[in-house]
Amino acid sequence: MNAINNAPPADRAARPDEEPVWTTNPAASRYRLMVTGLRVLLLVVLVGGWELAARIGWLDPFFFGQPSSIVEQIWTWATEGTAQGPLWEQIAVTLEETVIGFVIGVVLGIIFGILLGRSRLLSDILGPYIKAANSIPRIVLGSIFAIWLGLGLPSKVALAVVLVFFIVFFNAFQGVREVDRNLIANARILGAKPRQLSTQVILPSALSWIIASLHTSFSFALVGAVVGEYLGAVKGLGLLISTAKNTFNADGVFAAMFILAVVSLTAEALVTGLENRLIRWRPNTITDVSI
Repeated sequence: MNAINNAPPADRAARPDEEPVWTTNPAASRYRLMVTGLRVLLLVVLVGGWELAARIGWLDPFFFGQPSSIVEQIWTWATEGTAQGPLWEQIAVTLEETVIGFVIGVVLGIIFGILLGRSRLLSDILGPYIKAANSIPRIVLGSIFAIWLGLGLPSKVALAVVLVFFIVFFNAFQGVREVDRNLIANARILGAKPRQLSTQVILPSALSWIIASLHTSFSFALVGAVVGEYLGAVKGLGLLISTAKNTFNADGVFAAMFILAVVSLTAEALVTGLENRLIRWRPNTITDVSI
């Protein structure tokens, strides 16, 4: 009886620090357990099938690699280092280029997205140039940046910035255009200045659009850093891939790709945590869907 009396009202909105109701649902718990089990099963089948096919000769390990040899390659890099130095140093260099390019690209994308989203004149003037710049193949830009900025960190950061900028810019631009005009009008009636409109009305309203772009943009920043290193560098995971390719070391290529996948998934988890912290006010998404 006390438990019933102490239970929260059914119609009371949950606080942001409370767990959603569906997380305590036994059916939802069984579903998540089933999904996790199927994911693990799929991974075992794919990796096990790959290993078996390589061992019995269906796949040539020289061209397609072999999971056991890939693990051995990663262990060798981790314990003995690579031709370019310790493995952690290669990861650190790529991460440094990725994070710097990501931050700069996000900041520029938000600023220009809000400016052009709010100004019809600027949008009409700069729109064609932005579309033209976005149409340039990134591999060409990587080569140009290597010529302009050399083989060091600046050329990799520049390519990462370009890849991130357009993703965040278009999302921020569209987010600003989707802001409720009545909300802006009410803020102006209450005496809000242009700066207050941007920081207290438009930016929070467009935040969900901007945060959504971060999931994709960090992966693109990582791609930009790796592609830049692949075109020419002195350190980094992209250089590891290039070196392994030049020596026909398929296991080395797959090993570097696996490390990049781990880095990307870790970053995705961090961005998801940031998203949940910044926009706690959004309604819970529907996760309990019957097929």
